[in-house]
Amino acid sequence: MDFSKRAAVITGGGSGIGRAVAAAMGKRGIGAVALVDLNAAVDGVADALNTEAGRSFALPFRGDTTDEAFRAQVFDRISQQHGPVSLCVPAAGITRDDLSVRIDKLTGKARIYPLEQFKQVVDVNLIAPVYWSLEMIGRIAEDRAARGLKRWRPDEGIQGSVVFIGSISSQGNRGQISYASTKAGLEGAAATIMKEAMFYGVRCSVIHPGFTDTPMVRAMGEDYVAKNILPYTQLGRLIQPDEIADAICFMLANAAVSGELWVDAGWHAPA
Repeated sequence: MDFSKRAAVITGGGSGIGRAVAAAMGKRGIGAVALVDLNAAVDGVADALNTEAGRSFALPFRGDTTDEAFRAQVFDRISQQHGPVSLCVPAAGITRDDLSVRIDKLTGKARIYPLEQFKQVVDVNLIAPVYWSLEMIGRIAEDRAARGLKRWRPDEGIQGSVVFIGSISSQGNRGQISYASTKAGLEGAAATIMKEAMFYGVRCSVIHPGFTDTPMVRAMGEDYVAKNILPYTQLGRLIQPDEIADAICFMLANAAVSGELWVDAGWHAPA
C-alpha cells in the first residue's frame, strides 16, 4: 500500500507510539494524518511534525476518544478536507495499575480492584479503539454501497487497514488486571473485525509492543524499569517508539501481513 494521497487517523497522537507513527507516516508521504489526543500539547506536536516534514500533513484534534460525537467530527473534518480515511491506528491508552486483591494491613479486609477504574480502562483501551476502527470501516462500506459495490475483489486493491495497539501484558502481568484484560480483548476484536471487514477490503491486525520508552512507561520510575523490566529484556533496553512505528507502518502497508506481531525486544515475565 502506497501511503501517498491517503488519510489516516491516529488516536493518542500527541506522544509516545502515536506520535512516532505519525512521524513515520509523514516520512512515507502520507497525505494527511488526524492527530487525536486529550492533551492540549497535540497542537504543538502537529506543528513540530509539519515543520520536520517541510509540509502540512498533521492535523491536531483535541478531545476524548470515548466521545462518539467527537469521533464522528474528526472523521467528517479530515474526510472533507483530504478524502476518505483509509488508515487507522487507535493508539490512545491508559493504565490504572494495582493488584486485583490486596489485604489491608490494619483491618485484615480484602480490598478488591475498584470497579469504576476497571470500567474506565475498558472504555479507553478496548471500546474506544474498536469503535474508531468501526467508524472508518463503516464509512468505507457506505462509500462502496453508494457506488454499487458489494463484496470486495482483490483486483480493487486494499481499501483500508487498521492496527490495534496490544501489549505483551495481554499474556498476563502482575498488577495490571484491567490493562491486561483490555489488551487481550483487542486480539479477539481484531480477529473478528478482520473476518467481517474483508468483505469491504479492509484489513485489521494487532501489534504487541514490549516496554517502550514512552511517558506511560517512564512514569513507572527509573528504579522500577531498572529492576523489573530491563533484566528480563533480551535487548537490555527499552524499545524506542520509532521501532514500534516502523513495525506498524509495515503492518499497514503489507497486505500479506495478518494476525498479530510481537515487538517485545525479547521480554519474558519473571516467574
